[in-house]
Amino acid sequence: MNAERGDGGGRGFALLETLRARMADGQYPLGSLLPTQRELAEEFEVSRDTVQRVLRELKSEGWIESRQGSGSRVVKPPIHSTTQPQATPRLRAALGSFISRAFAQRVVQLDVFTLTSESLDAHIRLQAERIRLKEISPEHIELRMMLPDASVQLPYPQAKVESDDLRDIAELNRVLQERLRTITERHTASLHAALRDLETEGLVPSVRVDIQEIPLAPAFKLYLLRNTEALLGPYELVLRPILLDDATDDDAGIDAWDVLGLGSTLTRHVNDDGDPNSTGSVFIESWQAWFDAWWRRLAGTP
Repeated sequence: MNAERGDGGGRGFALLETLRARMADGQYPLGSLLPTQRELAEEFEVSRDTVQRVLRELKSEGWIESRQGSGSRVVKPPIHSTTQPQATPRLRAALGSFISRAFAQRVVQLDVFTLTSESLDAHIRLQAERIRLKEISPEHIELRMMLPDASVQLPYPQAKVESDDLRDIAELNRVLQERLRTITERHTASLHAALRDLETEGLVPSVRVDIQEIPLAPAFKLYLLRNTEALLGPYELVLRPILLDDATDDDAGIDAWDVLGLGSTLTRHVNDDGDPNSTGSVFIESWQAWFDAWWRRLAGTP
């Protein structure tokens, strides 16, 4: 989606993520119809244009099928599974609840390795609103985030087209990767501003946000509540049409190999203070060490 995802202070993105989550957890099961555009616009307080762009994004990702006059129907289960859904849905760790637990602490220390920071931006903004409403009151927030260096040639998104002209394919890939960089820059700036504003407005006494670029193409995303809890999830490679910002309703998009972060499975691990040899404790220790080593390397410190 383009900048309209910022409609209403991020409510457009909240709509996109909420619809994905509702389909993933079975609230909108396979074959069911989504609420009407009018109902979604009223519930999320966004424009009909924003709703339409969200639905186009979901269609391009393969979640729904839309027909004029017939609404939008869920046509695929999460993660583009080719198997039948389980009778009892698998419980998955969720980024939203993880970030909520982090911000409930007096001192919030988050370490993140991710591709675009898109999902994190929405959850950070939600916590910022909770702080403004006096629901939570952290005294210090510290975010360290590693994102892929802009010079890294990512293996995704990459166009899948039938063409003998390599220049055409190279140009499509350039456009797709530039779109990804734009998304990253937009959401990184958004969450940075959301956190710094909390300190500027006197709502949180101390806030620090540090972002470094790492020369790696992420195959996974990692969220660490420092030395305490972690979420780890793979980026699943999928073939899907990608709509560019100037796409029309009739545009089928560019078929490309891409990764979908939200549909991937997150596993949660917790440090067991009473048992340093437990699976959770070893997991936290090893991945915190991995993050810290790269952070020092990127900062040029021993």
